[in-house]
Amino acid sequence: MGKTSKVIYKPDSQSTEEFTVIVNTAEYKRWKDGGESRSLRWTLPLAEVVDSFSVFWSGQGAQGVLGKPSNQQLDTVFNTHKDVDVVTVILKEGREQVTDGVTSTTFTGTNTSRGNNDTRGGRQ
Repeated sequence: MGKTSKVIYKPDSQSTEEFTVIVNTAEYKRWKDGGESRSLRWTLPLAEVVDSFSVFWSGQGAQGVLGKPSNQQLDTVFNTHKDVDVVTVILKEGREQVTDGVTSTTFTGTNTSRGNNDTRGGRQ
């Protein structure tokens, strides 16, 4: 995957709550510019647009620590917690934030201070 960026969705303009998806910058632009009239949104697989179907959440806006939202939070904001539906809303209604500092390893959704999380046993 090439350069990545974030797409950030705020439920309303006064909210500090933000939902973030990591996307492939070039593929997201193709998907967004394709528009529904040319049906590119429906022919370009979302798996090529997003880095993963992980949604990240911050209750403190751009300065907050990103975590994984609960299904209840997703249901409240998006009326569903199905990852494909949530990601699609974020891509359609969110704003892109292009940055050189975003990499897929930055947003793993796990606490790296707990070690490498290798459950295979044995030494590395």
